[in-house]
Amino acid sequence: MGDSKRRPLAGRRSVLLGMAGLASAALTACASGPTHTAGSSGDLAAPTSPRSGPATPPPSLAAKSREQAVAALAPTSPASPGPASTVLSKQHIMAEFHGRHPKEWGLHVTGVVNRTASAKVVLTFDACGGHGGTGCDHALLQTLRRHNVPATLFINSRWIHANPALSAELAADPLFELANHGTAHLPLSVSGKSAYGIQGTTSVAAAYDELMGNQQILQELCGTAPKFFRPGTAFYDEVAVEMTRRLGMLPVNFTVNGDGGATYSAATVAGEVGRVVAGDIVISHFNRPAAGTAGGYARALPQLLDLGVSFARLGDVLTV
Repeated sequence: MGDSKRRPLAGRRSVLLGMAGLASAALTACASGPTHTAGSSGDLAAPTSPRSGPATPPPSLAAKSREQAVAALAPTSPASPGPASTVLSKQHIMAEFHGRHPKEWGLHVTGVVNRTASAKVVLTFDACGGHGGTGCDHALLQTLRRHNVPATLFINSRWIHANPALSAELAADPLFELANHGTAHLPLSVSGKSAYGIQGTTSVAAAYDELMGNQQILQELCGTAPKFFRPGTAFYDEVAVEMTRRLGMLPVNFTVNGDGGATYSAATVAGEVGRVVAGDIVISHFNRPAAGTAGGYARALPQLLDLGVSFARLGDVLTV
């Protein structure tokens, strides 16, 4: 799985429930601060589409998926990833990183993976949760499925809690790979640095909770620990990046901003996505059904596939 050259989908299981450009606008759709109108530097206004609320599971949803969804939302301690896990404890990480003072802050800091050495392109889509951000762009997911284009989906705890059944369905779909988008959707800092007006985690302990709270939920949901992490706003410092790696995840960002934090028109999305080259990692969002993201990808993907561009998930081209 991972090669997306155009080919028929006969035999594939029935379709499940339907689903760096300007750095200053990179991740405004993920902002958890005060709501602003479309085009401003903060969150988009809450979509009016009926799909912007928690997804309703279809009648065909397997009982196992329901059980997974319930298990994923059970109260857990961020400091205890699970009895079968060998992840370093919160106390260990606090001791190891105590007194470290970061010097870097941003989207592209030391240790963050921004592109791959692969001949393929990786599409990544964030689902951030929070006010106005718990929807699902079913049209976008349907476009990916129709063209058999794999993708990595970075999902946040808030979005999982709002969409438990849909989260379980996405975890079961082999076309997609789920990755960690944080517990409270905060910039990942050990000193409280801010991005887009959102204060990041304030200490090593808080950064651990932001990483591992959602990691445990996703591990229970997927049956295996996610390999990749991207924080809310995609901002890190280099100490937090090193922590992420010590905890078994690769910190990932992007080379192409596909939808400007779900603020771009469909035409602009098509233009940005249409310029990808081998090794690019594209960031967009699948939690904003009222945005131009789905329309842009519907235009760009057939053209890229006809040009011979192949797509993969992060796990197909990167090794942790």
